[in-house]
Amino acid sequence: MDRDRETFPEELADTLVGVQRLIRRRLRGEMPDPPLRGAEVELLRLVANRPGIGISDAARELFLAGNSVSTLVNQLVRQGYLLRETDPADRRAARLLPTRAAEARLGEWQRRRAALVRRQVAGLDEADREALGAALPALRRLAAGLREEARDP
Repeated sequence: MDRDRETFPEELADTLVGVQRLIRRRLRGEMPDPPLRGAEVELLRLVANRPGIGISDAARELFLAGNSVSTLVNQLVRQGYLLRETDPADRRAARLLPTRAAEARLGEWQRRRAALVRRQVAGLDEADREALGAALPALRRLAAGLREEARDP
């Protein structure tokens, strides 16, 4: 049991990263062009959930440097997925809005992701499905703790 306690955090992190990587790879192969990187999808999802968010707030939310988010924004604007509007309260700042193309792509991505995970979960036995369901609250608390720790270095 002590050995399990020592290796559990690393095994959990490896498993979560592995599942996320496999989902992204499967979906990337099914989605229409242009292919989007993980950071681009994360930014699109954030803007879709918080239309009008500024670049610096998006950078803080995603735990990325402001210039990295600016580069992502420029790419997504060129691809027709984001609109950049001047913030009326501060003419130097930009507000980000998703385009209809972004909303359609995100919707398709979410549908395909749900279908992929649904198929895989359905292939598990009842005990595994129940274990995964029971683990969701703890995983949400883990994510919240990681987010808080990242905000308060």
